[in-house]
Amino acid sequence: MKVSQVLKVLALTSIGVLGFSELAQAQVTLPSVNLGFKTTSNPNEVVNTVKIILLMTVLTLAPAILIMMTGFTRFIVVLSFLRQALGTQQMPPNQLLVGLAMFLTFFVMRPAFEEVNQNALQPFLNNKVNQEQAIDAALVPLRRFMFNQTRDSDLGLFVKLAKIETPKTRQDVPTTVLIPAFIISELKTAFQIGFIIYLPFLVIDMVIASVLMAMGMMMLPPVVISLPFKIMLFVLVDGWTLLIGSMVKSFG
Repeated sequence: MKVSQVLKVLALTSIGVLGFSELAQAQVTLPSVNLGFKTTSNPNEVVNTVKIILLMTVLTLAPAILIMMTGFTRFIVVLSFLRQALGTQQMPPNQLLVGLAMFLTFFVMRPAFEEVNQNALQPFLNNKVNQEQAIDAALVPLRRFMFNQTRDSDLGLFVKLAKIETPKTRQDVPTTVLIPAFIISELKTAFQIGFIIYLPFLVIDMVIASVLMAMGMMMLPPVVISLPFKIMLFVLVDGWTLLIGSMVKSFG
């Protein structure tokens, strides 16, 4: 599903919620909905019920899928490192960092999501393929993305831990082995980027602390003086453009 379609769904949902609240305030009589079970002899009704249950299950697992099988982990960890390096405590707030990381993830994963929508979701909705075929088709672009970002050493580690035969090709690697190897590789990459981010701000903290100590102002916390300088440095070098651009290019 494209990002524009997701935004349309969110917008329609918001409008629906607002409209529902206005109707409630106007004391308009609304129809009631009864949920229950009934017997049926129509196989199609049973299939539709199973599809609804499976869809609700996928929706509950969607956050984990988004976090563990995409570039979300790298984005959120690096952005958290940046905030810690700046020493701004809760600025930017967590909600903003998570939202930025999510939309950057949609941007990076757009080709894979479009392929999933074209080769798996749309054929399944049009009854051209069954559920198992749709899942296999959806995993193809996701597995390709994870393989491109996973280190061979991390993949070999989890193959050894799983105690399975060494795969001869990528197709032979189970998805349950690939996902944890991908997560470990993403954490390593994020920590490497975070270390590079920390270095210039660490130098500023050390210089400010040395100057204060030389002036005999040992009771004044260095962070009070270094914080404006770190923010000024980050703004002058256009830090957001450099950081976001480097992280997006790192997935190439």
